[in-house]
Amino acid sequence: MSLENNLIVNLYSIIILLVIILHCRKNENKESLQNRVYLLMLKSTMFLLVFDVFSRFDGRVNVLYSLLNQLGNFFVFGLNLVLPSLFLIYVHCQIFTKEEKTRKLFTPLIALNLLNLFFTILSQFFGNYYYIDQSNIYHRGPFFFIPVLITLILLLITFAFIIANNKKFEKRYYYSFLFFAFTPILSILLQIRFYGISLMLNSVVISLLIVFLNIQNQSMSTDYLTGINNRKSLEGYLERKINSIARYKTFSSIIIDLDGFKKINDNFGHNEGDKALQIAAKLLSDCLRSNDFIARFGGDEFFIVLDTSNQNDLEYIVSRIKKRTEKYNKSGEKKYKISFSMGYAVYDYNLKMGSKEFQKHVD
Repeated sequence: MSLENNLIVNLYSIIILLVIILHCRKNENKESLQNRVYLLMLKSTMFLLVFDVFSRFDGRVNVLYSLLNQLGNFFVFGLNLVLPSLFLIYVHCQIFTKEEKTRKLFTPLIALNLLNLFFTILSQFFGNYYYIDQSNIYHRGPFFFIPVLITLILLLITFAFIIANNKKFEKRYYYSFLFFAFTPILSILLQIRFYGISLMLNSVVISLLIVFLNIQNQSMSTDYLTGINNRKSLEGYLERKINSIARYKTFSSIIIDLDGFKKINDNFGHNEGDKALQIAAKLLSDCLRSNDFIARFGGDEFFIVLDTSNQNDLEYIVSRIKKRTEKYNKSGEKKYKISFSMGYAVYDYNLKMGSKEFQKHVD
């Protein structure tokens, strides 16, 4: 691929990444490990795309071109394992909610990346991975295949990990992850077969875009701890609900506090407090219909929007939640009991309340 073509393709790829990064900054859960790793993947890919262009000044005899070619190839080889390492961490985050478990991968993966960087430095003197001759032309070294092979192994491990844990993914998430792993593998194999063709980074951009559309974009409206909607999502949903109602077809809402949440944290620790919130979200979700809406409203508060304007239907759901909670507590699964305080109301069309007013009214 010529320098001009490579520049155009990489420039388009960088623009796509910049747009995704701007959208990701709106994510209120951006401090979670999953979102930080995804953002790091975006930035790393953008960084490598720039240096991939530098590595295309092949055969252009000029001091500046030679320097750019050296820098480009050094960073492309030296950071070769960063993206597959980050993707493995990202997939692990999706499967296991405990960040501590995922962090155990950091040490071996960092060591592997540092080792690869060390051998890339050695290549500047011995040409193990690659070398650039006096005519500023890039050549593969005798051990060129080693970083390529390690990249493939990391991607195949991730690929196998996704398949082995397929039941832990939603269907659309599962296929998005498979696609992410598959396209770079295909690009690497093509690059090995056809010398001079390198579209791996561009294929990663496509994969990152697919993940953003199907996974990350969804996580922006999802509470990372409980997996239900977050407050930001609730605000938008309530606004749309209020704008679409008619006089004889409104909706109902329930605001719910998890009782004794502070005591659970104090007596059993914050990890158990997190589990209590997850259990509460699951119990509440089990009592709802597919067209109902539930969100985590605050620390230990939940907000439900029911697609009914009938007071009896609303009270039936409240009763159902109480019975479901009693049944769970009888199971003795935890040393503490789950209980809720609830306030609920049907939205009154004639009062013309906004979403904030209605939330206060229910509270």
